[in-house]
Amino acid sequence: MTKTVGIVLAGGLSRRFGSPKAFAELDGRPFYRIAMDAMAGLCDEVVIVTRPDLLQEFPAAATVIVDLEEFKGLGPLAGILSAMEFVEAARYVVLPCDMPYINRPVMEGLIRQHRSGVTAVRTEDRFHPLISIWERHLKGMLRTALAEQRLRVMEIMSSAGATWVDGNMLAHNEKRVFRNVNDPGLLERD
Repeated sequence: MTKTVGIVLAGGLSRRFGSPKAFAELDGRPFYRIAMDAMAGLCDEVVIVTRPDLLQEFPAAATVIVDLEEFKGLGPLAGILSAMEFVEAARYVVLPCDMPYINRPVMEGLIRQHRSGVTAVRTEDRFHPLISIWERHLKGMLRTALAEQRLRVMEIMSSAGATWVDGNMLAHNEKRVFRNVNDPGLLERD
């Protein structure tokens, strides 16, 4: 099986942002759509994972799911596993909806760098574990971690022997491209 599925993580509480980040806009496009477009043509299918209260806010044409009941609300690992359980694939390309400066060439570069297991991005000053690619065989590891309430993404990636790709290889302006937008003011300053 060589199927690749994109996962847009859009279920955060957006406490600092003040409203659901999935629907914030940059240049007239909602963040969730920007994330979907960044994976368009690179993935056979894209799944959005969100909270139950936001489910109806997305367009009917989008494939939108919520966390598996047993792991509901347990963060990004629950979202990744829920998408893995929803649709079978060889690998899953993960992108959070709150990084609207990431585009298709960045994701294409990450996919090119992926060899096996889990691959993610690191920049000069931080790791970005949610800009990542996960192989299907890691599903059991994710399920076990969630069942044991081990929710730290970096811990699970370390256990899986993650490969870290230098963000400079993927984007010219890595500080901007890999910026997590937690404050609407960040968009106004750009």
